[in-house]
Amino acid sequence: MIDKLEYFITLAKARHFGRAAGELGITQPTLSAGIKQLEDQLGVMLVHRGSRFQGLTAEGEQVLGWALRIVGDARAMREEMRAAKRGLSGRIRIAAIPTALAMVARLTTPFREKHPGVSFSVLSRTSIEVLSLLGNLDIDAGVTYLDNEPLGRVVSVPLYAERYQLITAAGNPLADRASVTWAEVSRLSLCLLTRDMQNRRIIDQHLAEAGVQVRPTLESNSMIVLFSHIRTGKWSSIMPLNLAETFGFAEPIRAIPIVEPDASHVVGLVAAPREPRTPLVSALLDEAMALAHDFGQRR
Repeated sequence: MIDKLEYFITLAKARHFGRAAGELGITQPTLSAGIKQLEDQLGVMLVHRGSRFQGLTAEGEQVLGWALRIVGDARAMREEMRAAKRGLSGRIRIAAIPTALAMVARLTTPFREKHPGVSFSVLSRTSIEVLSLLGNLDIDAGVTYLDNEPLGRVVSVPLYAERYQLITAAGNPLADRASVTWAEVSRLSLCLLTRDMQNRRIIDQHLAEAGVQVRPTLESNSMIVLFSHIRTGKWSSIMPLNLAETFGFAEPIRAIPIVEPDASHVVGLVAAPREPRTPLVSALLDEAMALAHDFGQRR
């Protein structure tokens, strides 16, 4: 039944028989037959059928929750048996918010030194997408904000606090200041992340608390795009201090603390609250706790 449940999960996410079959590497008739067999075993209709996929039935929505738990447990069992036989191996799938991407290497590098049989895939996603991918078994862990918007049911390990800086070129307005206020920053020509990013929502929130609004002259969902515009000397941005440090800004680029308020938000590792956890996820959480301790020692 496990393979049929995996068929069903893939179909529910793809919402299209042809795309789901392609993702599974099987033919569409094989997928349809597998879903029909699952329906016969459970005694309920799972999918509204027509000339195309028309959605899940009410029973299908219920079964989807069970399917995710059962398939997740089956994968955990297989991974645990593989680890018992050969040690930790396989691939860990991580999705991280854009402002945390540069920090992921501090987690993955020491992990792989301890477990050379493990490889990684790291995706850039919004905070909402991180939680969705986690719930759908599409990733093993995420790196996202822990304290600004609801996380739902997850296991979390705080890693570091994100503090905000004005990133600007020498010679630009405010570039010679030791600190600036959110109200002052709002008057600059800014390039910022797009509004679907939680970092942007956090920035907008602090600007509103200062009684101002901002209309950036450029928006992007890519930190590389923002950095490249800052380096022209014609644009400024608001970024976390740890991110600016990672990219190694030097003169003539300056990072200036933003105060009133001096705000910070916690970023951490999140994983599904599944017991037992897979050996890979358990080891990753242990690595995150060690990293969190190192960050704490430096503060």
